Amino acid sequence: MSIVYLIDAPVYVFRAWVTLPAMPAPDGSPTGAAYGYANTLLRFLREREPTHIAACFDEAITSFRNKLFPDYKLSRGEMFPPDLEVQWDICMELSRALGVAAFEAFDYEADDLIATLAERAAKAGIVAEIVSSDKDLTQLVREDGAVRFHDLARETTLDADGVRAKFGVAPALIPDYLALLGDKVDELPGVPGFGAKGAAAALAAFGSLEGIPDDVVGWAGVPVRGAEKLAASWREHRARALRVRELATLVREVPGFTTRIEEIAWRGADRAAFTALCARLGWGRIVERVPRWASG
Repeated sequence: MSIVYLIDAPVYVFRAWVTLPAMPAPDGSPTGAAYGYANTLLRFLREREPTHIAACFDEAITSFRNKLFPDYKLSRGEMFPPDLEVQWDICMELSRALGVAAFEAFDYEADDLIATLAERAAKAGIVAEIVSSDKDLTQLVREDGAVRFHDLARETTLDADGVRAKFGVAPALIPDYLALLGDKVDELPGVPGFGAKGAAAALAAFGSLEGIPDDVVGWAGVPVRGAEKLAASWREHRARALRVRELATLVREVPGFTTRIEEIAWRGADRAAFTALCARLGWGRIVERVPRWASG
């Protein structure tokens, strides 16, 4: 059975940017983040030997979500740091040189492109595996097994039951869960008083945000501490939580993005393009790690 691998590229670019030194190219520009991303992608290609793969990127720090909630990812600013900006472009270039389709879309995030491609794969009867460590993307995991989630760092793969075991809610309720719990990475506020267990218990009892009662009487039998305080906190922050859920919900049909699954087939790296890129960046023997070159 074919698998479509959908790489959440920002996760691995940012991780390399934080952990690796600048590694200046011959022209002095930093390449450490790009080098780390290249190694991650090369290892993945070697170990998985994919038939279909795509890497999805953020076109910018901001997206349509900032219009809905100005504080969304506020601390990241409106632009990539200069030493990362140049490497962002390199990461897209090296993805394509390795034969991996790379995408970005104005006003949308990598997560939305991944959601769109995952939906198209499922409709085509092909399993999609999302490669990321971002729990937001677990909302895309399907009960029928058509979409699953793989954390490369932990080497764990989650199906729908795995998402339930990890977070206490079904994949479809991850946006509701994040609305109650909040998300520090994306700077989404939660409902004060709700921790992971409380959020999961409330959703298990009431089904969705809309089902959570304002009156503590409706919380009878829910296995949480401080139900009276949670009910009061929910009553006060309900409107904001519903807005946060909207932000946390991924777009499954990005406007104007027309790529079909058959267009992201992996046939190997482009020898000339990748070799020239590595020479320009001064990367030396990394070319020897390419698992397969495209014919011709």
